[in-house]
Amino acid sequence: MSQANGRNKLSVPPSELDRIQGSLDAPVVLVKYGDYQSPDCGESHRIIKAIQQQLGNRLGLVFRHFPQVSIHPQAQKAAEAAEAAAAQGQFWQMHDTLFEHQQALDNGYLVEYANDLGLDITQFLQAMWRHVYVDRVTEDVESGLRNGITTTPTLFINGIRYNDAWNVESLLAAIARIENS
Repeated sequence: MSQANGRNKLSVPPSELDRIQGSLDAPVVLVKYGDYQSPDCGESHRIIKAIQQQLGNRLGLVFRHFPQVSIHPQAQKAAEAAEAAAAQGQFWQMHDTLFEHQQALDNGYLVEYANDLGLDITQFLQAMWRHVYVDRVTEDVESGLRNGITTTPTLFINGIRYNDAWNVESLLAAIARIENS
């Protein structure tokens, strides 16, 4: 992990305004910028899930949206769907569902996922149709751009950009280095 310039440090620290799984007070906090339609983000999702199981409450996870709409046309809608689910207390459930079904993110599927999660479909559809959460997604994207992010997934461990291989072993090694420093 290089710390050569300011772009390797997270400029917008995690806060209660973020989507958080675990605690911001955990010894290790991962901040991931992701795109629900990106295959690489899907793989990183599985890796982070495995690490969460191993580290338990020693790990906090923050997810920030960074849909790359020029190459992933459904990513923006998926991000808004996750936020619409968050309004009903189901962000992480929708988040996981979207990554598990990355190849099926059209409107009909998003409604099906919302229904499967037991969301109020009328409220969900109104939020989607009116783009109620577009500003929330845009805020995440803008914070990513301020950090020089151009692609996903991008991960920060305790505020330092992770630049190593995307596998469980490499990520655990980086976490251990940070935990022990």
